Amino acid sequence: MDSATASTTPPTSRAPESASEQRLAVGQTPSTDAAADDPVIIAKPPARRSLARRMMAIAAVWIGVLLLAGGFALDRTLVRLVEGNFDEQLEYVQTALITSAEIDSFGDVQLYRSLGDQRFLEPNSGVYWQITGEGHQPFPSRSLWDRSLKVQGDHFDNEPHFYNSDQFEDEPLRIVERTVILPDSDTRWTFAVASARGELDYQIIRIRSILVWSFAVLGLGLMAMAMLQSWYGLSPLRRVRDAIQAMRTQGTNRITEPLPIEVEPLVDEINALLTHTEQQAEEARMHAGNLAHALKTPLTVLTNAATAHDPRLSDLVCRETKTMQRHVEHHLARARAVGRRASGHARAEVWPSAESVLRAVTRIYDQTRFDLDGNRDAAVTMERQDLDEILGNLIENAAKYGGGSVFVTIDADRSAEQCMIWIEDDGVGIPESERTRIFDRGARLDTGKPGTGLGLAIVRDVIEIYGGSVELGESEDLGGLLVSLSLPRSAL
Repeated sequence: MDSATASTTPPTSRAPESASEQRLAVGQTPSTDAAADDPVIIAKPPARRSLARRMMAIAAVWIGVLLLAGGFALDRTLVRLVEGNFDEQLEYVQTALITSAEIDSFGDVQLYRSLGDQRFLEPNSGVYWQITGEGHQPFPSRSLWDRSLKVQGDHFDNEPHFYNSDQFEDEPLRIVERTVILPDSDTRWTFAVASARGELDYQIIRIRSILVWSFAVLGLGLMAMAMLQSWYGLSPLRRVRDAIQAMRTQGTNRITEPLPIEVEPLVDEINALLTHTEQQAEEARMHAGNLAHALKTPLTVLTNAATAHDPRLSDLVCRETKTMQRHVEHHLARARAVGRRASGHARAEVWPSAESVLRAVTRIYDQTRFDLDGNRDAAVTMERQDLDEILGNLIENAAKYGGGSVFVTIDADRSAEQCMIWIEDDGVGIPESERTRIFDRGARLDTGKPGTGLGLAIVRDVIEIYGGSVELGESEDLGGLLVSLSLPRSAL
């Protein structure tokens, strides 16, 4: 049993890949002058990106953001704390000043007791107080000497009002004001206490200097820790690199070194890739050996006939070259299937493929009745060209060796894990004892019809490459041969 694959597989055309290829196809020759005028553009190699540098950059940005935010928040907190303590001292003096004030017989304010801080008695000591009332002369502390405070007495402050002032040259002040109406007086008296900001500003500068240096040292320490973490964290990748280098130089074929669980999936994929590569290399060696063995006998026959000057040499050449051609076509078909499988993401819809094959076969066997049924949405993990070749071989065989009826059922069992395709005919079938041998290369049960004996062998090899299987049985409906294909179902 056999098929002529080229007659049933839908033809495909190849378009020229570029405009220059089209010009060459019609006999035009590219101009050497134009080629010489075109500038030669040398593509720059892509920049190598470092995973360690990327991790360090992310760590540096994050550490910088955290340190800046934390430093700003801590600076605001400490500055407010120092200023609050400074303001509490001014408010304490102001409260003492208010409790010591009274109205004399002339309606002016006076102190019935002096404040305990002797600096208010020293001229230009840096601490001052002043009582101001509308219609009255300001009542200043002796430390003001010949100066006076310019208070903001145009409003009424029930609570202490703090603000900074630069009214004294080279002596910025911190002032607290409060408006009070004393007993036996209707005047609004403004009690102001001022202190030079020199000590306060020095404390703030000192705090900020400590913060800057502390956070700088902390940032450097964190960056050093990030560098150490990056170096130590990426050490498993270096071990993987050393293991791969050992495979190349020492002949090992697997990565067996224990590695962290985060790297294990990568190592498993590498080992799986190595296994796949070894399988492909082994398949290539096996097919090369099989092809060499298959060509050895025809070449020996031709060599012996030529040496002996056999008068039938021309017939022998024709016969043996056909044999060699069959073997070469068989191994080329397997090589193409392996190459297309290696490309990945293969997917083919079964119904359109079967329809296209049936249209081609119907033109050859116009007396045969073909029925197509099943799941129109079925798809398998296989290249469309390989699926066309498989169905073409089997459907043409059914038409060639059947009695005039061919049934094709797609996805016969939709609950199955794989897609089942049944091809039935009403011929004499194949004895059970011959169903295994019929898949051998060159095996034919009916030598009266033309063929090479490679159709079913190619079908089996291509299906097995994609992880499927093919079985032969007896059709319950037609009584002839039942070919059952089991192909991997596409999940897309």
